[in-house]
Amino acid sequence: MTILIAYASTEGQTRKIARYCADYLNAQGHSVELSGASDAADAELNRFDAVLLAGSVHLGKYQKPLVRLARKKATALAHMKAAFISVSLAAAGTDEDDWQGLRDCVANFASKTGWTPQTVMHVAGAFRFSEYDYFKSMAMRWIASQKDQEVDPHHDKEFTDWAALKTSLDAWLST
Repeated sequence: MTILIAYASTEGQTRKIARYCADYLNAQGHSVELSGASDAADAELNRFDAVLLAGSVHLGKYQKPLVRLARKKATALAHMKAAFISVSLAAAGTDEDDWQGLRDCVANFASKTGWTPQTVMHVAGAFRFSEYDYFKSMAMRWIASQKDQEVDPHHDKEFTDWAALKTSLDAWLST
């Protein structure tokens, strides 16, 4: 199978997740093209058997290049095997209000783009203190404290469950 993985990343965790997906799928014998969302805007999707879009939630929204890509390719995505990876810190938790918020973010994404993903994989992200400025670091520390998470602002903390992601990819490919 030939698969396009297009992503948008703010601090780098979504890029790391997209790279992991590309490496894993390639090891399974698939041909994978990995691209930033902006670079994939002109891709001819009919060259691919499947498409995986990935982006991260920040203040309830996904990155603009990912939204533009999904909007531009909505019709093609709707008629092919396509999935959406939504990366967020909320996906690391079990709070039902947080999960409802994630579902709302995906619904808003679908409304803005005209593409409703057949498959959505919610993947936990990371605290990337090495990428934050002072104000964002303070905000992220406050968010962590609200969820009883201890973080060290001098070290990044990753929540991505790589085994669960692999299982989700396998399930998506088998449908």
